[in-house]
Amino acid sequence: MHPVAKPLVFVLCLLPLAWLVQGAATDALGANPAEALIRATGDWTLRLLCATLAITPLRIWLRQPALARFRRMLGLFAFFYGVLHFLCYAWLDMGLDATAMLRDIPKRPFALVGFAALLLMLPLAATSFNRAIKALGAARWQALHRSVYAVVLLGLLHFFWMRSAKNNFAEVAVYAAVIALLLGWRLRRRLAANSA
Repeated sequence: MHPVAKPLVFVLCLLPLAWLVQGAATDALGANPAEALIRATGDWTLRLLCATLAITPLRIWLRQPALARFRRMLGLFAFFYGVLHFLCYAWLDMGLDATAMLRDIPKRPFALVGFAALLLMLPLAATSFNRAIKALGAARWQALHRSVYAVVLLGLLHFFWMRSAKNNFAEVAVYAAVIALLLGWRLRRRLAANSA
């Protein structure tokens, strides 16, 4: 792998944040900047989750084992944008009122599902380092990190419920197809391994 590859991916992952900060600073996020920030950070969380899940099949299809080195970074950026998504909701929608958030999240299914996905991402981010793998043991670490499948499905459900209010499912269908492909590939591979 080229030595510039990882720094380049790191910078590319920060570009959406730079665009949002510049848009907020120059009042270029449209009529409802709060909604634009909440939606964009959520979109990038789901995109980066898909990118993280795409690493393994791409690594195998392209016969490029070095691609595995990007998985941790992409997963951490997915968590980073997920935290930003929640903070934008907490600050711009709820005014950082913890009581209001505690009342709001259980009332709105999409908010509850999104919050559950973020909570599931927390242990994945916290154990995405080599020391954690050694402390947990490879088998337990892998079992824990398989919960990323639940995270991406909850993220898709969160996105679906958000878009159902406006009866706009075009983007949801694209994400659903990508996620179905990524998870279907894994399921087929596991079934093939079990039958061998």
